[in-house]
Amino acid sequence: MTIQIDYEAERKLDIDYEKLASKVAAHILETEHCPYDVCVNLVITDNEEIKRVNTEFRSIGAPTDVLSFPMIPFETPADYSVIEGDDSYFDLDTEELILGDVMISVDKVYAQAEEYGHSTEREFSFLFAHSMLHLLGYDHMEPDEAAVMEAKQAKALEDLGITR
Repeated sequence: MTIQIDYEAERKLDIDYEKLASKVAAHILETEHCPYDVCVNLVITDNEEIKRVNTEFRSIGAPTDVLSFPMIPFETPADYSVIEGDDSYFDLDTEELILGDVMISVDKVYAQAEEYGHSTEREFSFLFAHSMLHLLGYDHMEPDEAAVMEAKQAKALEDLGITR
């Protein structure tokens, strides 16, 4: 598994975000029975840049905590049969499945950790777990979808011992 991290924010995270991202991604991929080595691009940015991207791609002119850009058009979450026989979802050099891109706002990590009364480690891990599930086709637009996704996020963090 490769997590390509681009750190674009001036404000530094006071956590080992590389280790956390790898740990969270590995656990999500294992629990979602991903049969492939994967790669994910993670951009750690600030409120200004995530607002710009949020405006451009979602027409929401406000900063958000995390954005996910899945590469695979899963019809059913984590149903990998959708890519069978289609090499276009794989990096030709590494043979890794390209799941997509994630953007996390450092400013939101700090603000939400304070707001919810937990660590920046827990907030970052929550946001990355949330985004990994999006990359695997999960969503939370409908109440039943949200319940499934929220349960998976909570279970992943609990399994990893990253609690409030």
